[in-house]
Amino acid sequence: MAVTILAAVLLVANIWVRTWKLLAGTVGAWLLALIVVGGLYPAFVQQFIVKPSEPEKEQPYILNNIAATRKAFGLDKFREREVPAVASISQQELTDNKSVVNDIRLWDYRPLLATFSQLQEIRSYYSFSGVDIDRYTIDGQNRQVMLSARELATGELDPQVRTWQNQHLIYTHGYGAVVASVNDIVGEGLPRLLLQNIPPKTDIPVLSLTRPELYYGELTDDYAFVNSRTKEFDYPLGDNNQLVTYAGKGGVALSNIATKLLFSVRFGDGNIMLSDSITPETRVLFHRNIHDSVKLLAPFLQYDNDPYLVIADGKLYWIQDAYTTSDRYPYSTPYEDSFNYIRNSVKVVISAYDGSTTFYVADPTDPIVESYRGIFPALFKDMAAMPASIKSHIRYPEDIMNVQARMFATYHMTDPRVFYQKEDLWTVPSGAQNANSEPLEAYYTIMSLPGEKAQSFQLILPFTPSTKDNMIAWMAASSDGENYGQVDVIRYPKQQLVYGPRQIEARINQDPTISSQLTLWNQQGSTARTGNLLTVPISNSVLYVEPLFLQATTSKFPELKRVIVATGDHVGFGVDLASALEVAMGSAPKPPVSGGTTGTSPTPLRSVFCQG
Repeated sequence: MAVTILAAVLLVANIWVRTWKLLAGTVGAWLLALIVVGGLYPAFVQQFIVKPSEPEKEQPYILNNIAATRKAFGLDKFREREVPAVASISQQELTDNKSVVNDIRLWDYRPLLATFSQLQEIRSYYSFSGVDIDRYTIDGQNRQVMLSARELATGELDPQVRTWQNQHLIYTHGYGAVVASVNDIVGEGLPRLLLQNIPPKTDIPVLSLTRPELYYGELTDDYAFVNSRTKEFDYPLGDNNQLVTYAGKGGVALSNIATKLLFSVRFGDGNIMLSDSITPETRVLFHRNIHDSVKLLAPFLQYDNDPYLVIADGKLYWIQDAYTTSDRYPYSTPYEDSFNYIRNSVKVVISAYDGSTTFYVADPTDPIVESYRGIFPALFKDMAAMPASIKSHIRYPEDIMNVQARMFATYHMTDPRVFYQKEDLWTVPSGAQNANSEPLEAYYTIMSLPGEKAQSFQLILPFTPSTKDNMIAWMAASSDGENYGQVDVIRYPKQQLVYGPRQIEARINQDPTISSQLTLWNQQGSTARTGNLLTVPISNSVLYVEPLFLQATTSKFPELKRVIVATGDHVGFGVDLASALEVAMGSAPKPPVSGGTTGTSPTPLRSVFCQG
């Protein structure tokens, strides 16, 4: 730096001196400094001063890196504690945690999406883009559900009716949603639907819809004209169609000829000027895909990959998590050569009906979002202003959980010598053992932490040592109330064995009954596939649950046929969670191997625990 500054001064002086010697000497000195100071000297220091006692020499820098990285990724606020590991689970522990066990999610979102499509799309122009997991108060209890929006996909209209009028004036919106229990099985392996059909029907008040239309969503890419002379298609009704006129304030009014001309140029669509259906009261809705609209409103934020649907006060909303990131945090290690600072600072709420979008500041301690808030004061609101009916459904996002977990796998080590040697490196297990197994993912569940009685909606992810398959710890992020964002890390003693997901998968694959059943079902005409393996902490033990789906090769209609349960010393296999637990606890024999693509299951799933 000093040589560069001196060289700059001499080059400026050469304007008046005007001699090539000064110019050549300046450039030569700079190149010499670049080679010696920038290359040879650091190599000499590393080889002869640092390397002979590297841990001691690098210790202050390692400490700075650990402290900065933990703070930049929010790891310094994690609560860590160790609990004793118990291999087996007693019947009393199951009874004490019956509400947790009875709410274990059996339905995997991947096969459930295919099942929703078969059962509830109703018409070819409707589509489900994904399945979200949330919790609602049902019969006085906080219960997990899985829900999906029934969106309109105009690209699926029959080509003969895919006219300009149909695409932009008539077929303008999706309709309603479908909600299923996370673990109930009815009929021959189908989910129990809590909200279904068109118009939406439910016996649960909190899931009832008074405004089921979806004009904004994840699949909505076309622009639409509403409040025109042409009535909109609302939903199919027998041999006829129910028609409707938009009553919201979304979009822009085409109130004059100039506005119509501008939008005609904007969309390259001359029909806007020529159509008799468009009046001064007509409104044009565009940028209706929520993935794109939030980026246009606040392009300086980073957005989660998975916005999720919420039913609140009879209306449909999307919640989109947003992040502030930076790659300039001093001493912090970057995540995958990208950002080295992240905060989930903003919650974005989008109305599925009129597209109104509100940005709520979820982390006012983040200096980046506070700077943006100073620049755009009208854009952001306090979390206190979020309606309680929506606030009760915010959740800790999976994207930031995955980032923090992978950073914490290294940066849980705070001792500089242990960190330098990487003696206690962790990893997030894959879980997959064969082509039909699904990768292990973080999952939501309602549970209580070890030593606590209060239950909350948690996002769970286990850890294993980097070179071993046993489980060494797991982390849980709370999504409820005042504890929102609190991450707990539960460690197991290193001298005790707790089976990890891959070890459990291996034990499942080696079980003769399960292996025979999979072989039989994977013959011509059907395919058996396991869902995501769930690791459910029960007191100081771990219960492993994995659903088994059967699907005919000629149809994407998976059915939940079996449930696999594993404890530290037993593997259970049954037609539902209750029967699988009975086998795992040794109170019932394993079911016989059965063939075919049909079978019977309880309707609905009985409670794991009898009353009285």
